[in-house]
Amino acid sequence: MQQVEGKTAFITGGASGLGLAMARSFTNAGMNVVVADVQDDALEAVANEFSESNASLITMKVDVTDRDAMEDAAERTLSEFGKVHVVCNNAGVAVSGNIAYMSYQDWDWVTRVNLDGVVNGVVSFVNRIKAHGEGGHFVNTASTAGQFGMQGLSVYNATKFAVVGMSEAMRQDLAPDNIGISVLCPGFVATNIFTSERNRPDALGGPNTAGFGEGLASATPEQQQQLQQMLASMLDPAVIGDMVLHAVQNDVFYILSHADFREQLTACGDELASSFDLWSTWREEHGV
Repeated sequence: MQQVEGKTAFITGGASGLGLAMARSFTNAGMNVVVADVQDDALEAVANEFSESNASLITMKVDVTDRDAMEDAAERTLSEFGKVHVVCNNAGVAVSGNIAYMSYQDWDWVTRVNLDGVVNGVVSFVNRIKAHGEGGHFVNTASTAGQFGMQGLSVYNATKFAVVGMSEAMRQDLAPDNIGISVLCPGFVATNIFTSERNRPDALGGPNTAGFGEGLASATPEQQQQLQQMLASMLDPAVIGDMVLHAVQNDVFYILSHADFREQLTACGDELASSFDLWSTWREEHGV
């Protein structure tokens, strides 16, 4: 989708962090943008930011876990702009801590936003994109935590691994319809993910439940040192916004923004490869 001017993008979790960065990059490229978010004050701030610009941008309060609300948002987007071309399934939340202490409420909250939210974005928009025949693009926000497991992030890891796998399949399913896929797997970025419990529903623990940062606080000194090194590499969200725009325009699948994690990812690949050798030998030894 080299030519994006005049095309329409719908962004969940769009009122702050990565989503807002995408909105800024997209509007700078001449796109129509719908910013969907669950947080009223953040939506108001976005509306104020763009009110005196020439950007074609509207805001909507949308809970990505609510399928009816997502369907309504899709209809409103088409009513406003006629078509939608790019969907950024970006809304995300996080908890951290040893898996032994993760409750059903922790699992339900994170999976409903991080995984079900992506599912709902795809179901609500994919056939609407196919219908206009002009092609399009989905950007699904995963994480470096969707590429390898990290201690204390079991719930988050599970959802982000799922988004990566889903995106890899989508890429093959939708290629004949000229619909591209990108999966965004950033490391640490200066966003509000560290305080995502602010939007946690009361039925699933509420905003006063221990959040992402509190779980990491119990890490060992070595883990704390590694965390500090990761935080030192934290990127400005604006960089990610421009990366996403480039990926959409050039049909790039993986958006791996932090080369700091190359060593860990390479080690995972090496372990997988060596496992084939181990079990091939085992089968030979056992005659199976």
